[in-house]
Amino acid sequence: MTEEWQGWREAAETALYGDGGFYRSPDGPAGHFRTSVHASPLFARAVAGLLARTAQELGIGTVALVDVGAGRGELLTGVLAAAPEWLEVVPYGVEVAARPPGLDPRIVWCAEPPRGVRGLLFANEWLDNVPVDVAEVDGEGVARYVQVRIPDGGERLGPPVTGADAAWLERWWPLSVPGERAEIGLPRDLAWARAVGSLEAGLAVAVDYAHVRGARPPFGTLTGFRGGREVLPVPDGSCDLTAHVALDACAAAVDRGAAELTGQRAALGRLGVSGERPPLSLAATDPAAYVTALAAAGEAAELTARGGLGDFGWLLHRVGAELS
Repeated sequence: MTEEWQGWREAAETALYGDGGFYRSPDGPAGHFRTSVHASPLFARAVAGLLARTAQELGIGTVALVDVGAGRGELLTGVLAAAPEWLEVVPYGVEVAARPPGLDPRIVWCAEPPRGVRGLLFANEWLDNVPVDVAEVDGEGVARYVQVRIPDGGERLGPPVTGADAAWLERWWPLSVPGERAEIGLPRDLAWARAVGSLEAGLAVAVDYAHVRGARPPFGTLTGFRGGREVLPVPDGSCDLTAHVALDACAAAVDRGAAELTGQRAALGRLGVSGERPPLSLAATDPAAYVTALAAAGEAAELTARGGLGDFGWLLHRVGAELS
């Protein structure tokens, strides 16, 4: 076996986004894992409501919707179907993969967020796939980059972490005990700052599994997914490579507007998504409506469940408008 050692950031970048990379495959992310978008149309309806609210706060009738990490356009398709008739939506799908066939012709497919737009930028499970380096403390207490062997995912410790990466660790994920690991989130901070900076005015939202300083996992969260199952993270293009996001660091990386950190359960609750069962009295007066409401409650419960999708973090960043 030919050994090829790289830092995790470089290896993951090629494995996910290079020629033949995981995110360029025809089946897309939906072929391997289920996001909130795939779990229920209620999620797209909630985003449509947030889009309409953003347009009203900006005082505009034509609003941009920028879906960063758009997959195969599932969220955009759902929001366009759920948007109110009075609202004219200009949708953008930001994705490295080619435009999917049969996509609504209104959707502009692009590799980077458009600049100078007014509206809602929404990044659902995007930041966790922005590749990052991994650090581990050696036996002498020195944080070193973890290097990975491309063919099989084997690891070894490389050179000490220095410069901006070391400063990031000290501020956001301090390490001291031998064996402790961290994912160095600086590339995600910069990516989020660029995304928010593309808006002239509106709201930018990042949704991801997340953690905050003071509650970081001691051994990191890097893992792989293939065909709906968690697998060993091997940077060979055969699986997704993901790690939870330090959303508090991302929030601090943006020097304009106001940021809010909350959870998916609370965020969707504000947008009318609730897992409460309909009253039994409805079953007697309108059985069909009861069955429909019961199904919706089940879907909402999955989106807001503790220990599941409800544990996602939401980072809301307002630019030139405030979310009430």
